[in-house]
Amino acid sequence: MNEQPNNPLHGMTLEKVLNALVEHYGWGELGIYVRIKCFNNDPSVKSSLKFLRRNPWARTKVEKLYLDMLQEIERENTPKWPYTNKPN
Repeated sequence: MNEQPNNPLHGMTLEKVLNALVEHYGWGELGIYVRIKCFNNDPSVKSSLKFLRRNPWARTKVEKLYLDMLQEIERENTPKWPYTNKPN
């Protein structure tokens, strides 16, 4: 098995990705970013996974949003340069 240390999707199931997005954004905001019916009308993880597995274009959008979310979180947690607080 090939190691993929620089691939943030390596080892992530579609279900884990979807749950992380729902936890971070919520269904409402997720439905705005990825405009598919299963996110906007009576959303559930089960129905969304079924749709995403059958539609590669939608899965690609969800995976891209997940990668964007990871970058956003990393930016928020990176200290401001050169100091986090002003010196006295």
